[in-house]
Amino acid sequence: MEALVSIITPTYNSEKYIAQSIQSVQNQTYSDWEMIIVDDASSDQTEAIVIEFAAADHRIKFYKLHKNAGAGVARNQALSMATGRYIAFLDSDDLWKSEKLQKQIDFLTTQNVAFTFSFYECIDEAGKPLNKKIQAPLKLRYWQLFFCNFIGNLSGIYDTQVFGKIPISNLRKRQDWMVWLTILRKIKVAQPVPESLAFYRVRNDSISASKLKLLQHNYNVYRIFYGFNTFVSLSCMIGFLFMQLLVKPCYIKKIKPAI
Repeated sequence: MEALVSIITPTYNSEKYIAQSIQSVQNQTYSDWEMIIVDDASSDQTEAIVIEFAAADHRIKFYKLHKNAGAGVARNQALSMATGRYIAFLDSDDLWKSEKLQKQIDFLTTQNVAFTFSFYECIDEAGKPLNKKIQAPLKLRYWQLFFCNFIGNLSGIYDTQVFGKIPISNLRKRQDWMVWLTILRKIKVAQPVPESLAFYRVRNDSISASKLKLLQHNYNVYRIFYGFNTFVSLSCMIGFLFMQLLVKPCYIKKIKPAI
């Protein structure tokens, strides 16, 4: 019997994309999963769409928050409902390639590790390829991750038998980074499945599209999550800027457009 994977998916006004995200999970060659979708009090048709999928597929579980509380609260609610050995994350506008889970479970098993991630590609709001692949160091060390989040939220998966269920920070942004930092604090080095296994949707209102907001949210990780004082937090930001501007671009590869 295969180990169960619990997929954590928060939603908020995701009617444009949530069906595609669910279908990308249903298309997985690895079938032993549960997708826990927690809606953060959407005002559009997200709930109706998810309920329709859940009625037809018992592996999809739905919970709706009574008031808008942020993605962190939604993720923690989903985490509390998770029953799988492995925890994976997929936001409501992103997509997985069909072999994503199978390849990662195989990697975790054959390499005897408790955490892995993968590369991923970028698409625009309409789902069109941006011809860009985001890679990462093949041996990602804690200090590298400390200064730059090389791990896409949609690509990570960890073993609860080793780490337990890792609570999501109540900071409204960079929650995935803090989960990965918690993991690498313990294991020191992580290895990815060295291929693209997912599609990250770059939206005009996403954090990835706003450099100023990115700086603010990263500062909060040092100042609030780590509890550093202002001087130390600002010093860490110098290292972050170095990695973000000079090192990380080396791991962003252009892809030749499909003919």
